[in-house]
Amino acid sequence: MNDTEFHARVTALLDAIEAQADHWFDQLDLDVETKRQGNVLNLIFENGHQVVINSQAPLHEMWLAARSGGFHYRFDGQHWKDTRGGADLHDTLSQVCSDATGKPLTVVF
Repeated sequence: MNDTEFHARVTALLDAIEAQADHWFDQLDLDVETKRQGNVLNLIFENGHQVVINSQAPLHEMWLAARSGGFHYRFDGQHWKDTRGGADLHDTLSQVCSDATGKPLTVVF
């Protein structure tokens, strides 16, 4: 993947996560504030939990930071895979957001 493709994937990914937060508000009455600056997206939950998703362009990686830890992901052609062999980004993000709200949530992108 070249830099242009990476940046396009990052933009689409962050757009989809923001849309997911809007969906949770509309459908589940969960207030999740989103703040985005460039390729850094903060999800701020009512209870103060924060999740940060950002791109690391030189490495072609996405990074996720939450109370449960920090995670790094690379795109394998189909999915954002944990660089340490863990769950895919959408699975980890679903778990992190579920933990932050106390409700089962699924992040789809």
